[in-house]
Amino acid sequence: MHLSIQSLSVISAAVKGLRMCFLLRIPSKAYYFISFIVLLIFLRTFYRYSQDIIRNSASTMCFDDMELTMEKQTNVVEAKHRSNKVSWSIENLSIPNGRTDVNCVTNWNVPLVWEGTFDPIVIDAIYKKTNPRVGVMIFAVGKYTGFLKGFLETGEKHFLTDFRVTYYIFTDNEKEVPAIALGKGRKITVLPVPSAKRWQEVVFGRMKWATITIDKQIRNEADYLFLMDVDSLFHNRIGAESFSRLSAVLHRGYYKNTERANFPYERHPESRAYIPVGEGDYYYTAAVLGGYLEDIYNLVRYCYEQSEEDSKNKIEAVWQEESHLNKYLLYNKPTKVLSPEYLWSDYDAVPADIKVVRISQLKKNYAEVRPNGGH
Repeated sequence: MHLSIQSLSVISAAVKGLRMCFLLRIPSKAYYFISFIVLLIFLRTFYRYSQDIIRNSASTMCFDDMELTMEKQTNVVEAKHRSNKVSWSIENLSIPNGRTDVNCVTNWNVPLVWEGTFDPIVIDAIYKKTNPRVGVMIFAVGKYTGFLKGFLETGEKHFLTDFRVTYYIFTDNEKEVPAIALGKGRKITVLPVPSAKRWQEVVFGRMKWATITIDKQIRNEADYLFLMDVDSLFHNRIGAESFSRLSAVLHRGYYKNTERANFPYERHPESRAYIPVGEGDYYYTAAVLGGYLEDIYNLVRYCYEQSEEDSKNKIEAVWQEESHLNKYLLYNKPTKVLSPEYLWSDYDAVPADIKVVRISQLKKNYAEVRPNGGH
């Protein structure tokens, strides 16, 4: 880059002035003073010149970086929508309009995810670049093995399709685990657990065996980990929008019109799950949760340890591990909250604000499927 014409003119005039002083034999003090002024003018001009070079270099670098970023983003969004075999590119992606009928952010400023608040093509494409290992822990003890076929078959249609997924099936009857056709990079790992005499033992056992198995095995096999109830079916897409450090699902029964004081938290101070009236954010279900492996490990270990402390004192929290989970999430806020779309129930009608049901718990005869007749 060259000096500007204006800068050259200033320097030239200053040099001419200095030469005139010399020819007219102006006294030395005045000469030195004029020389000093000329030097300042020169330094100021040189400083501007150097700043121009820096600014222009930075602009060039930023432009190059922007082009590189745009190229990467274009590569990311040029993902194939495999469900209908349509190729998408950046030109024909739609921007979600958002939702005005529901809250889409929590009071601690993390996303509350609903249909219409994200672009599934873009978010899946971004996470596929990292190729994460996903684990799903499900417990099928006793007659609950009968729910495995429907869970796995619908999961293969709708749950994180085209991602690497391992279904960790905890069961007391390995022979009842069905053979299911799995997609590429997806597999089943069967983990034996003892039978139970009470359904409450199965519920508490989830946290115990999840803690032990993560320590012994799963920690080296998964990046994200989900814990789900087996007596459910997938009905619509669940993708990478469910990923975060710790994702919790709003309970369908208490997300809309229930006052905080009426949440079914454990209210007995003797229990480790105790939450005082006036505290709490939401009421979360324990039937679906997910997050980074270590964060899920911290959660399930906490629930296991706290329920063990209650047991020593002959206390059982009102909603078993779900009560301890809600206590944990009160003081360890989820980094993403998923709407009840991510766990509805076949017992309930679907309201207008639930635009899509992604998972739903099945109707069942508890007296028949639970080991102690549902009591």
